[in-house]
Amino acid sequence: MNEIPEVIRTIPLNLYLYFSTALFIIGVIGVLTRRNAIIIFMCVELMLNSVNLLLTAFSAYRSDPNGQIFVFFIMAVAAAEVAVGLAIIVMIYRNLRTTDINFLNKLKW
Repeated sequence: MNEIPEVIRTIPLNLYLYFSTALFIIGVIGVLTRRNAIIIFMCVELMLNSVNLLLTAFSAYRSDPNGQIFVFFIMAVAAAEVAVGLAIIVMIYRNLRTTDINFLNKLKW
């Protein structure tokens, strides 16, 4: 059990920070520039996973399991989000035959 934090500590913490920041920025750019609802949904999940990576790295460096427990709850909420989000996207596709978010402006009154 004590071997896992030692393996994580072989990589400097700032590299985890850079990698997580890069993943988060890629997700933000995807959300802001893409028009397909499924791609936007995947970019939001990428942002959540980048935060999970950073929480796990900080938790391992501090030898404190609280961050990893928090990651578990984030993953549970993300799984529920995926189930609800994909159901909404499927229903929109069934009704409108597209997943383009610009086409969804017709839903406004």
